[in-house]
Amino acid sequence: MKILVIGGTRFLGRFIVEEALKQGHEVTMFNRGNHPDLFPQVECIVGDRNKDLSLLEAGKWDVAIDTCGFTPKALAEATRILADKVEHYTFISSISVYKDWVPSNISEDYPVQSLTAKENEEIGYGTQEQINAHYGALKAESERAAETNMPDKVLHVRSGLLVGPYDYSDRFSYWVNRVAEGGEVLAPGRKERKVQYIDARDMAIWILKMADENITGVFNVTGPTTPITMEEFLTSCKHATDSNAEFVWADESFLLEQHVAPWTEMPLWIPEEHGLAEGSEPWKGAGSISIEKALGHRLETRPVEETIKDIHSWETARKDEERKAGIHREKEQKVLEAWKTRT
Repeated sequence: MKILVIGGTRFLGRFIVEEALKQGHEVTMFNRGNHPDLFPQVECIVGDRNKDLSLLEAGKWDVAIDTCGFTPKALAEATRILADKVEHYTFISSISVYKDWVPSNISEDYPVQSLTAKENEEIGYGTQEQINAHYGALKAESERAAETNMPDKVLHVRSGLLVGPYDYSDRFSYWVNRVAEGGEVLAPGRKERKVQYIDARDMAIWILKMADENITGVFNVTGPTTPITMEEFLTSCKHATDSNAEFVWADESFLLEQHVAPWTEMPLWIPEEHGLAEGSEPWKGAGSISIEKALGHRLETRPVEETIKDIHSWETARKDEERKAGIHREKEQKVLEAWKTRT
């Protein structure tokens, strides 16, 4: 295939390009050219999608894979330009499009968020603050914009938490690093609570398979394909890093009393008994998004230990870099001490 990758040098895009080259596809990247040494053998069209996509008007590809579309304006412009330039368009969306994660086994027909036409117009290409504030709704509106310009030619990949080497969110890797350090580790909520994530390399393989088969539509894409609990995940981190960690499980009411922030300070944790906002229902369905449709199209995920070991090796080389997610050690120790006093 002749593949256009919009993005292609950070995380998922990087793995898509690597896998495409491995499979023998012809790849063109369109990005801002911030990492020119990463794929020197690949044609790179240097440009900013939020300023000018006219450089793509002269090209022709079998497939376009959009790894960095965050607003409907960006998707509308890209799909308008590429509507007659590609036969298949992959858009990396998110399971955050859903209005909530209250029920278990949310499938692709569950209601999604929306914005008004005025809100879309005001946001435009969006500032980082606007994108963060309306992330799920903007992804949902982006899906609509892409489908409007390229009906029945778009694969909408509603991604779960992407993990692996080069993950700049630091959420999954917080646990790999913290468990590797050993000692008493604060662990959130029920041990048996399910968690979901997908190695970006597995998603890259699946996306290319779907593009090659010209399959379109909406798919929840996360993993692992065999469900895993938080305890099993943390135990895998312990074994994979040869750690002496001891997990101290604190219930969610206590953690919330201690102002421990779900997801940011305790990645992979969303409360099951308390709503994220006052008066809201708990998101009990977090960790159980249905991937039956993707499994029916041969989604496969690698063993969690393999992902953890690869992340640990990558993290070892960047020890001095500041991390974006996870509870600070000083606060963790205070919470652990308070929990021991209570129990």
